[in-house]
Amino acid sequence: MNKDLLKILSDSNKDIDNQQLMDYLSGKLSGEQLHEIERSMADNEFLNDAVEGLQRIRDKKDMQSYVDDLNAAMQKSLAKKKQRRLKRRLKEEPWSLLAVGLIILLCILAWFVIHRTLHK
Repeated sequence: MNKDLLKILSDSNKDIDNQQLMDYLSGKLSGEQLHEIERSMADNEFLNDAVEGLQRIRDKKDMQSYVDDLNAAMQKSLAKKKQRRLKRRLKEEPWSLLAVGLIILLCILAWFVIHRTLHK
């Protein structure tokens, strides 16, 4: 099989070897290995969805274009999540700065009040 196809789950799943996945899809595994992969699929929803999706591809020549499209969509989704997380962090910071500023202001006011009452 094409080496690029073996990279399908390289970063997302460490439980199963990509070569085993491709062998599973082509029906080249023995009974023990077959059951091991199916147990992994039962435990891992992402792996199960990936295998089901790969099994639906009729023309194996188009698999690389599907993989490229999936990777592009995943990168886009991850970029959106990262942007949302950064926006959320920026929204939380002004309240922290306001709270710190308010505490410092109250400490200064308390010092002036205490200093003034002691020197009268």
